Amino acid sequence: MAEMLISLEKLNKTYKSGGSDVAALRDVSLGISRGEAVAVMGPSGSGKSTLLSIIGGLNPPTEGKVIIDEIDLYNLNREKRADFRREYLGFVFQQFQLIPYLTAVENTMLPLTTTRYPSREKREMAMQALERVGLETKCNRLPNQLSGGEQERVAIARAIVNAPPLVLADEPTGNLDTRTAREIMELFRSLNASGLTVLMVTHNPENIKYMNRAITMEDGKLVDDAGNLRAVGGSCFDRSESAGGLR
Repeated sequence: MAEMLISLEKLNKTYKSGGSDVAALRDVSLGISRGEAVAVMGPSGSGKSTLLSIIGGLNPPTEGKVIIDEIDLYNLNREKRADFRREYLGFVFQQFQLIPYLTAVENTMLPLTTTRYPSREKREMAMQALERVGLETKCNRLPNQLSGGEQERVAIARAIVNAPPLVLADEPTGNLDTRTAREIMELFRSLNASGLTVLMVTHNPENIKYMNRAITMEDGKLVDDAGNLRAVGGSCFDRSESAGGLR
């Protein structure tokens, strides 16, 4: 049996809007095993991005629990939660969010800023991450000297530079053409095959075939959870465990 990495227990999230309560999430319970690649689908306003931000430790739920690797995320204080994000999570965003005056390797090094690694080791780690995404030869280029797909690869390198067990991706192919989007999804599939757990919000149904499970949300609720999706080429992903250590 696969080891559980994420356990969501009856999550609710309510916002105030014009004096009224607006429910963004309604009693969402979900388990994600270590090594899974999971897509979250649904129309705009369905709660997908809210769910991702809560799992990412950025947005406390109104009710419910987020357990990641047996750690009760919102039972941690703000400082410990920041430590948790640095050790456990990598984030990939639709808009890339690269610093325009930093090179590819410097952007990739950003999550290591507050770590105690020597500067030379930080650069070596960043170069290794860029090599994993196929951009080691463009390490000294600025974002405006890279294509959209290359900028997304830098964003992915930045997300994996500290070797987290979990990457959260919010519409990572939303600004890319069809061919480049396929290349990025192939990259996610490769990273997942090496043991990385991937949770991805996407509007693109084509991306589902690169994952091994799809979740559909509607009006803040989980309405469908389809498992055992076929991988590209009809073969299953290889799975390997990766360990975390924050307690």
